[in-house]
Amino acid sequence: MEEADQGTQRPDFIPEVGEDAVDAVPCSPCTALTEKEQAELCSELAKVEDEIQTLSQVLAAKEKQVAEIKRKLGITPLNEFKQNLSKGWQEVTTSTAYKKTSETLSQVGQKATTAFSSVGSAITRKLEDVRNTPTFKSFEEKVETLKTKMSPTPSTGDIEEVSDSTPDGEPVVEQPEGTLLPDQQPH
Repeated sequence: MEEADQGTQRPDFIPEVGEDAVDAVPCSPCTALTEKEQAELCSELAKVEDEIQTLSQVLAAKEKQVAEIKRKLGITPLNEFKQNLSKGWQEVTTSTAYKKTSETLSQVGQKATTAFSSVGSAITRKLEDVRNTPTFKSFEEKVETLKTKMSPTPSTGDIEEVSDSTPDGEPVVEQPEGTLLPDQQPH
């Protein structure tokens, strides 16, 4: 009986090529189909698998042809990437989502500018308020008095001190004869 079963089994299994190779199942008898129907289906399966293999080979040949043409035209993968990137960016910038986001960010920026301006104005007003307080005015007067006492004036010093100092109150440094100051270069 085993010999009879081996004779009825058909070695119609053709391994598939490509993604579906994992799902390939050998053509085996099915009890729901007649032997003739099974033979027809197995034959049709073999034809379709052959067509798939042929189409895969044709596709690979066409891809090689495209690569050769691009090489002759000087189109490099980097150029293609740049073009794709540029096209993609253009599609993004023309999309309604991008436009809405851009408008929203613009409005947020304007509101932030207004808020920062308001904060700056508030700080300026507060500093003016502090400057106008009696405590600050008293402090300012004391600093001014101290400054006046610390800086020499021509009217308070004697004539010899005045002649030995600059208008800023800096002492005059005497230069040895025959030397020039940096701004007195010979012409």
